[in-house]
Amino acid sequence: MVKVTAIIGSPKHLGNTEKLTDCFLKGAESAGAEITKVMLKKLKYKSCMGCNKCHETGRCVMKDDLTQVFEEIITVCDILVLSSPIYSMTVTAEMKGFIDRGQYLWARRFRTNETEYSEEHLKTHIGVFISTAGMDMPTVFDSAYPTVRALFNDAGFTYSENITADAMDKYGGIGGRPDIMNAAEELGKKLCLSR
Repeated sequence: MVKVTAIIGSPKHLGNTEKLTDCFLKGAESAGAEITKVMLKKLKYKSCMGCNKCHETGRCVMKDDLTQVFEEIITVCDILVLSSPIYSMTVTAEMKGFIDRGQYLWARRFRTNETEYSEEHLKTHIGVFISTAGMDMPTVFDSAYPTVRALFNDAGFTYSENITADAMDKYGGIGGRPDIMNAAEELGKKLCLSR
């Protein structure tokens, strides 16, 4: 069974980005996937302290609600969804804090050399970024892409898909873009059936 984990970085419950993510998850579930949805705003965690201990040990010294989330991502997740609206031209503080905490995964790959991902692993572990923005500007997502790519790369997921919707202010929210909602559902289904 394909296991899909969606990390939601929106501080707003049932906002545009969460609704769009739910469309993707609905499609994945219809294809038989097991779904885990993590709302970062409900968790208790701190941002990276920059202590660099993980560069020596490959482990994060902080133990909080993210500890188990990261463990599940690296042990059981097949499709990882990072979902965040655009705030001040990039991902939210909640999502950025989560990504920064993934620094220990980078350390495991490139400092302690205890993690190496095979070509087969990278083919079967997919990263998807889902985002919405109020502004009517297609480039509004550009600063977020390299940020989420960093986490996907460090965690061993091939960053392969973006589902984005700008101009939410113009359309009155994601409900005004049924085409994108339908496309998200179809992509969730397609990615799970193709594995």
